[in-house]
Amino acid sequence: MKQKSKKVNRAWLNDHVNDPYVKLAAREGYRARAAYKLKEIDETLGLIKPGHLVVDLGSTPGAWSQYVRRKLSPGGAAAGALNGTIIALDILPMDPIEGVLFIQGDFREPEVLAKLEAAMAGRKADVVVSDMAPNLSGIESADTARIAHLVELAVDFSLNHMKPEGALVTKVFHGGGYIELVKLFKETFRVVKPLKPKASRDKSSETFLIGLGLKGE
Repeated sequence: MKQKSKKVNRAWLNDHVNDPYVKLAAREGYRARAAYKLKEIDETLGLIKPGHLVVDLGSTPGAWSQYVRRKLSPGGAAAGALNGTIIALDILPMDPIEGVLFIQGDFREPEVLAKLEAAMAGRKADVVVSDMAPNLSGIESADTARIAHLVELAVDFSLNHMKPEGALVTKVFHGGGYIELVKLFKETFRVVKPLKPKASRDKSSETFLIGLGLKGE
C-alpha cells in the first residue's frame, strides 16, 4: 500500500512540476495555479469591474485575491493604485497582499461575521468568490456533505451580503450532491453557469458554479 502511495505521490509531483499553469503562476507571481481558474471564469463572463467590492471566501493562499487585485488595478499591477475593494477571509492565515483586507476566522462565528460586515461598511458585494474546500476524508458520503455545506454557506452569505445584480463563483465537485447544488443555485439565481476552466486538471472532478443575479422574493 505504501509503495502504491509513493507512486501516486511521484506521479502527482511529476504532473505538478510539468503543469504549464504551475510554471505560468511562478513566472507571473501568482501564489497558486488557481488564479487562472478565476481568470478564465471572469474573462468568460465579465464579472469583475472597476469600483467593485469583491469578497473572497476561503482565500488562502491568496491567488484569487491576487487576480482580483490586478483586475481592479488601473494598470493591471500587483501593487499601487486600486479602483475597488477586496476583502479576503479564511480560517487559515494568509500572507499580506497589497490593497487586500484579510480577516482570519470562520464567518459562521458572529464576531468574525461582524468584522467582515464592518469592513464592508454598509456596502453589499458586487462579486463573491469562494474557493472553499473541506479537508477530505476519502469517505464519499461525508465528503459530499462537507462540500455541499460550504457551497450552501457561500450561497447564504450571498443572499445576505451581495447586491441583487451580483455574482457568486463557487467551487463544486461532480458526483454525489452535485445535482442538488445546481438545484439550489437555480432556486437562488436568475442565471446559473457551470464552468470547468482549462486550468482545472482533467482528472479532477472539480468544476465551478456561477450564479448571476439574485432572484427576488
